[in-house]
Order: sequence, then structure tokens, then C-alpha cells
Amino acid sequence: MPEFLTLETPQKAYSFLLKHLPPVQKKAVLVETKKSINRVTASPILSPEDTPSFHRSTVDGYAVQASDTFGASETLPAFFKIIGEVPMGSMPGFQLHMGEAALIHTGGALPEGANAVVMLENTQLMPPADLEVYRATAVNENVVRKGEDLKAGDVIFPAGVKLGPAQIGGLLALGILQVPVAIQPQVAIISSGDEVVNPEEKPLPGQIRDINGYALASLVESWGGVPNIFGIIPDRPELLEKAVRKGLAEADMVVITAGSSASTRDLTSEVINRCGKPGVLIHGINIKPGKPTIMGVCDEKPVIGLPGNPVSAIVIARMFVTRLVARLSGLTRDLPFAGYQATITTNVPSMAGREDWVPVNLRQESGKLFADPIFFKSSLIFNLASADGLALIPADVTGYGSGEQVFVIPLY
Repeated sequence: MPEFLTLETPQKAYSFLLKHLPPVQKKAVLVETKKSINRVTASPILSPEDTPSFHRSTVDGYAVQASDTFGASETLPAFFKIIGEVPMGSMPGFQLHMGEAALIHTGGALPEGANAVVMLENTQLMPPADLEVYRATAVNENVVRKGEDLKAGDVIFPAGVKLGPAQIGGLLALGILQVPVAIQPQVAIISSGDEVVNPEEKPLPGQIRDINGYALASLVESWGGVPNIFGIIPDRPELLEKAVRKGLAEADMVVITAGSSASTRDLTSEVINRCGKPGVLIHGINIKPGKPTIMGVCDEKPVIGLPGNPVSAIVIARMFVTRLVARLSGLTRDLPFAGYQATITTNVPSMAGREDWVPVNLRQESGKLFADPIFFKSSLIFNLASADGLALIPADVTGYGSGEQVFVIPLY
């Protein structure tokens, strides 16, 4: 059996792949802001107006001139005459003068002449229309000024920003109903293997249903890509080459599963090398699970060969395919893995010099996060289906003992 090529660390392998990919140049399309979740801005978005568009209160209280409160205390309150109440949803129809106050609610517009708001708890109403203030208030205290958040023409978001709930809410608050976003990348997903059959079929002895194709499609879609499942290709080089060439013609990236195991990896490597330059760049990564992963580029498009075992395929896809999808979606930088620090609850061994990712269940007790390891076999999908995340065992340690801190990333 042939040996693997020199194993690269995961980060070196990914960095080497990126060096062979061109800068992303994505065409833009206008979409409804309400439906732009997880899309990536294709050009800078400018504010059409000041926000807020008027001076407004951030608390319930009384609008005043700040200088009238200077020196006010519980033993020596400042006195005001209440001249009205600020209506919500419209501008007040009166002006404040020295010694006057107006009842105002959170979000209400400051009347002309006011430059501060005294909180209700620092006042006492003296019927019928007098007010005692027990605390000095600074200019602009409890007030958001017009244009303090954004001014008309300011850049709200530059190109390359992923739109989430907060971003969408902010855009709609400005009346921006459409946004220019990058066209979603197309990802061709090819399952290979004589033993693989469609999920709708009843497997015969020695056959298995296609797990990886549909699991990977779901992962690609959740990260903003558009999966295109090419179906199951038998272990015949001419058929696999035809599928890969079709994928390269129709998609921005090609992902092949089951063709990188020790028995069939040469077939996949040879096909990738025939389909474009420079071909296979990495064959073997110093990681568990997923050691026999293939990374290649065919005429400026990435081609990834994943192990056939479902756990290995999904873990490697989470490590690399999702980052490539995000990049092809127009994100301007490679985001680090977001994750959590958790306490491992069971001893987890590891081989020094190899990066391990262990499925874990997460639970919280007394404000602390705990990670329960799931000891798995890479061919058993339900080992992974019950996991919440992946715990990192770095290459420079030989495992973690119960009670030690580990870094965990969400699985999806």
C-alpha cells in the first residue's frame, strides 16, 4: 500500500491552498434586506440619513436645561415648572425656557431649548405643576443627539461583511429595503464509491446509503453557499473525471467524498491532476479525523477530496470547506474559529505532533461550561449527530486530563 505524502499541519495546508487561489471577484445582486440573512455585502453601504434623525431621550424623566440643575442635591433641590408632556411619535409643539421642564419618555424627542434629561428617580412631583430635582445633570446626559450614531453619507458596512440579525435590523431602521450582496458560491458535491447507493434505496449486503453528499450539502447551505449534488459516481476514473470537469464548469468549488481513503485516493488524485493546473497541492493532513484529505486547485478553482467515513468528512468540511465557502461568498478576511472554553470531563488521549478534534456534548452547570467527550469511530454518523461541538487537542500536547480547559467550536 502506498504511503501518504508528507503530512502538513491543518493551518499550513489551508494557507498553502489559499496561495494558489486568485482574489475573489464576486458579482453583486440586489436582494431584499429582509431576506439577506447570512449574505455578504458586495459594496459599501452608505447611510441615507442621520440616525437618530432627532435629539431623543434614552430614559423616562424630565427634559430640562442642564444649567438649571447645577448644584441640585437632596438637601437643596432645584425647582422647575412643568409646562407639558412630550408626545411619542411626534415633535413637541413647545419650547423650554429657563426654569421649565417637560415630562418625556424613552425615545421621545427633546423639545427646543432642552439639552438634558433628568431621570424620574432623581425627581419628585409637587402638585399641581412643580418639580423638585435632586441631582445635577450634565449637558447631553441621558440624550442621544441627532446623527450621533450615523450621519448621512457615512459608511454603515464596507464590502465583505456578513449580514446577521443586528445588521439587517439596522439597515431596515434606515429604510434601506434592498442591499447589494455577492452572488452565493456554487459548490459541486460528488459522492463516489461502488458501494454507495441513494438514500431512497434499500442497501444490499456490502452497500451503504449516501450520507456524506447530503450532510455536506446542508453544511454548505448553512454557511451561505448553494450546494449542487452531482449524485453517486462509481469508482471508474473516466466517470469521476467527467463529473469533476462538469463541476468545475458549473460551480465555484468541487468537493469529492469517499475518494481520498488509502484504497482509492490515487484515483481521485489522478483525476484532479488531469482536470486543471496545478492539480493536487496537499495529500494528507496531520489531523484526526481526516488524515487522507486532498486539497487541490484546478484552473483557479478549489477542489477538496474528503475521506469517505462520515465523521471524518464532516469534521474536515467544518475545518476547511466552510472557510472556503465563506471566502467565495465575498468575506474579505479569513475569520478565526469562534468557540468556547470548557472543562473536559474525561481523560482524552492524543498523539503528540497531531492535531485532534474530538466531538463533545456541552452542558452548563453553576455558570460553568463542561465538555463531555464522545469517543467515536469515524464510520458511525450517529456518534457525530449527537455532538454539540468539536474540542481541539493541539499537536503539542499528548491529550487532556479530566478537569482541564479545552477549546470547543460549534459543529455547524
